[in-house]
Amino acid sequence: MTKLGVNVDHVATVRQARQAIEPDPVAAAIAAELAGAHGITVHIRGDRRHIQERDLDLLRRTVKTSLNVEMAATEEMMQMASSVRPDCVTLVPEQPEELTTEGGLNLTKQRRAIESAIARLRSEGMEVSLFVDPDVRQLEIAAELGTRAVELNTASYAESVPAGLAEWEENFQRQLLQVTECASQASSMGLRVLAGHGLTYRNVGPIAAISEIEELNIGHNLISRAILVGMERAVREMLAAMMA
Repeated sequence: MTKLGVNVDHVATVRQARQAIEPDPVAAAIAAELAGAHGITVHIRGDRRHIQERDLDLLRRTVKTSLNVEMAATEEMMQMASSVRPDCVTLVPEQPEELTTEGGLNLTKQRRAIESAIARLRSEGMEVSLFVDPDVRQLEIAAELGTRAVELNTASYAESVPAGLAEWEENFQRQLLQVTECASQASSMGLRVLAGHGLTYRNVGPIAAISEIEELNIGHNLISRAILVGMERAVREMLAAMMA
């Protein structure tokens, strides 16, 4: 069974819109776990647009499943990881003006910085995952750098089916095949395989069905649903969609 990691960033987005004390992403994480989520994910950005240091501290003390923290490979973030000690750090690219993460790491250009970050985090007992596009060359470099896991960027797949599955469309088949083949390649290299970005209740099924993918990280669409029906129902519905 593919596991579900719930990203609660956008609960903090709503809070920060008014610089208020609620809604609290920590409370959302607790509700998600109670509903069956297998892990909690947050992305702490350099501009602190949503998740704050206070959130990381409380989540580390509260999360009972697994805490995955997404961050850029900067000195500031490495120090934060050393302080919080999440179960896993997922290294991601970050641009100051982007609305959301725009693509996977470019391991060819960032090789030295990523390799250093991996060694540092692993020496302190943290697992490390790299957020990469479904590209075989990126997977090969990831394996060379010493990481044990990759998260495949499913944005292109998700964009190919914005209103629901369209199995008859050539682009849908092409994007799904790309993710499927890369998941198989990564697994054959000894890497744990996760996936996420842009996944929704409508399109998650085919990705969840890829046997090599152990876990999906889903945020925006799930939190959007939770605003209407509550976190526990939203998580249960996503788990059901993953098994459909």
